[in-house]
Amino acid sequence: MSFQHTDSIALSELEGRAPTHSDLESRGITSSKEKDFKEDVKETVADSPVDSDVLIRDGVQRKLGQRHIQMYIAGTIGTGLFLGSGGALHTAGPLGALLAYVIVGTVTYSMICSLGEMTSFAPISGTFPHYAARWVDPALGFAVGWNFWYQSVTSIPTEITAATILLTFWDENINNQKIYTAVICVAVISINIFGVRIFCSTAEFIFSIIKILLIIALLIAGLIIDLGGGPSGERIGFRYWRNPGPFNRAGLVESNIATDQFLAFVQIFVQAAFSFGGMEAIAIAASETESPRRNVAKAIGRVFWRILIFYVFGILMIGMLVAYDDPALLTDTGNAAQSPFVIAMDRAGVKVFPHIINAAVFTSAFSAGNTTLYSSSRILYGLALRGQAPRFLTYCTKKGLPLFAVLISSSFAFLSFMRVSKGSEGVFEWLVNIVTIGSLISWLTINVTFLFFRRGMIAQGIDMRKNVYHNRYQPWLALWGVLWLSMFILVNGYAVFFQWNTTDFLVAYINIPIFAALYFGYKIIMRTKIWKPHEMDLITGIPSIEETELPREPPHTIGGKIAAVLF
Repeated sequence: MSFQHTDSIALSELEGRAPTHSDLESRGITSSKEKDFKEDVKETVADSPVDSDVLIRDGVQRKLGQRHIQMYIAGTIGTGLFLGSGGALHTAGPLGALLAYVIVGTVTYSMICSLGEMTSFAPISGTFPHYAARWVDPALGFAVGWNFWYQSVTSIPTEITAATILLTFWDENINNQKIYTAVICVAVISINIFGVRIFCSTAEFIFSIIKILLIIALLIAGLIIDLGGGPSGERIGFRYWRNPGPFNRAGLVESNIATDQFLAFVQIFVQAAFSFGGMEAIAIAASETESPRRNVAKAIGRVFWRILIFYVFGILMIGMLVAYDDPALLTDTGNAAQSPFVIAMDRAGVKVFPHIINAAVFTSAFSAGNTTLYSSSRILYGLALRGQAPRFLTYCTKKGLPLFAVLISSSFAFLSFMRVSKGSEGVFEWLVNIVTIGSLISWLTINVTFLFFRRGMIAQGIDMRKNVYHNRYQPWLALWGVLWLSMFILVNGYAVFFQWNTTDFLVAYINIPIFAALYFGYKIIMRTKIWKPHEMDLITGIPSIEETELPREPPHTIGGKIAAVLF
């Protein structure tokens, strides 16, 4: 069966019926072609590798506007950028950390571009696990879907725990942590249950604006201090790049300084990648976004600049302000005290910033918990739509909320209590660490899926340049991502081979056999196959542009024009 592309009727519009003459006429299909087209639709429904009534069962609603999906990228910024960047600086030095963030930034961009092309072509529920199932192998969609889900639901208590610890900056009474944990859990779950509109328009949008303003303020303040504009009047420049130096050592190869510095540089690739984690969520929200093709394309077009400003300039600034051997970088408080930005402000004599930063980072952790819960519930919902998760999870309320998928994912938020219970801290940390590589596996799968998708589009005579979003540097971007992501996954736990520790080895690599078991287990049981280019389904359940895109309304006021540029 060959699924040839047509600009005719999406099956979602037919609602399970055969296309009528008026349907066909409205899409420019003449009566001489009507019989052939009806036969193609009937054959597509019968032989499609995708359940033909998936979109009919899909109950989510397109309620997110352009500004919401623009801010969704900022919503994924958690404590990794504000607090974790100090660990990257200490491990590899200022130049090593900068190079690692630049490389990981390009890899993140490659993944976003690959996902953007597929999402703008098919803005449907299930997103990249669904794409993997219908364009590569149903078993791959099953494996990456469950991989992303369990990696996401484990991240929810991580962010909640981070938010709780941040509160200790003002309240050091450890007995109150359980109360704070309970309140934050209930708040995160409630925001998601109230629905997608409230989730993004009132909560996530505000939190994202706070994070963006904080980052911009920190970069400006850091530049002023570096140039000698702080209370002390001391000009720093690139002093710390000269002493203690641009690279730190890993402490694994004492006899060779250059090799040891290289190992320290390699060591932070995965750590840097986690600071970028969650950006794939922009595609997950596409099925609930107004004019998803246009808005996703616009958002992805700005990802490059956000990576450059937020991450690359951010790590460059802290490398100029703080020495990698500063004792304060080794303090694992979990709150603003360990932020390299706070350390820099303290060194410069600015005392008001720590409280402001801690408050903003708290909203960042809380916001990231919101975003992660949203993403995990929608992936679980997409798995259920494809029959790869229990069918009851497809239930949606009248307002388009996949209630049971949200409730199941929400239950994992309460794992955050393990962090404040005696005897459970080690279990919690181990649970978190074994799934941290899951996001990199998801990114690798996205790029691989795009390469298959591109083969199918070319084989079926579809001009990818006519897609709403198209990157002229493909497929080289996807290949770049595949190369680096494969390396990140393999070298994640390389240090264990210098000083063997079985627990550390399992923590670093157990996610690989878990993913392989999901893939091959489903493949053997369901007897799936890898789709050939002419077998790929590029029609079923994919809404047409007319169905998803609203007329473009240009802004008429000054405020509207400014908002159009920003969002």
